[in-house]
Amino acid sequence: MKSEAKKEKAAGLRLHNLRLRPGARHRVKRLGCGESSGHGKTSGKGHKGQKARSGGSLRLGFEGGQMPLIRRLPKRGFNNAAFHKRYAIVNLSELADFKSGSIVNEESLRAANLVRGNFYGIKILGDGELKHGLTIQAEKVSTAAREKIEKAGGTIAAPAKAPRNGAATEASAEKPKRAARSPASRKVKPKKTKVGKK
Repeated sequence: MKSEAKKEKAAGLRLHNLRLRPGARHRVKRLGCGESSGHGKTSGKGHKGQKARSGGSLRLGFEGGQMPLIRRLPKRGFNNAAFHKRYAIVNLSELADFKSGSIVNEESLRAANLVRGNFYGIKILGDGELKHGLTIQAEKVSTAAREKIEKAGGTIAAPAKAPRNGAATEASAEKPKRAARSPASRKVKPKKTKVGKK
């Protein structure tokens, strides 16, 4: 074994003489091959029960039907993880493919496959160099990235966010508002009085 290793070192590692390190590969455990195999009879599944059956398994945290530990422990305090805002990270080195003077926003970054998935906004970091001016529309820009963008002749602007209920169309914008009704025209409901025994 040692002589082979010495020969490989002398010849140099090549694709045809690559080998796994000793102990990296193990013999496959053969189940159900008789009791003398070391894994015979029950094949490592114990005696009967749910886990011994074909396809029998238990979900994580299941305790046989009793109240599980995660439900027995008291829950106190406030966790801010549900309100965490995830930002898509983009470095200046990734913006080199954009032409000079082009607008870099979420749409253009998605088209270039630089960001994907769901996120709250975009954050520009200063890793790399920018050699031409770009108009960058992002929610967050680091201090180093801001300096490099302005030095290259670029500008930083806040992204134009659409209203939550969708963009208002021209027809809805031109539609006149309904005049407010005067208090005299409103129907006044009579107050209900409670009649009780004296």
